[in-house]
Amino acid sequence: MSLYNHDWRKVIKILKKFGFDVTRQRGSHLILKKDGKIISVPRHSPIAMPTLRSILIQAGISENDFVKFL
Repeated sequence: MSLYNHDWRKVIKILKKFGFDVTRQRGSHLILKKDGKIISVPRHSPIAMPTLRSILIQAGISENDFVKFL
């Protein structure tokens, strides 16, 4: 699978499997935290591939590891 056209709910679910917790919501974005890392995920679908790639870089998750959970 690729990083194209993923629903924000699916992305949140996968990030939770990596240990991130939703701490709050600010407008149309969810804020997640883990070990001092803070990432923001937009609540609209689909999440654009460049945006998802940026989220994964901020989270310290490789694309291959993310795709394994799809």
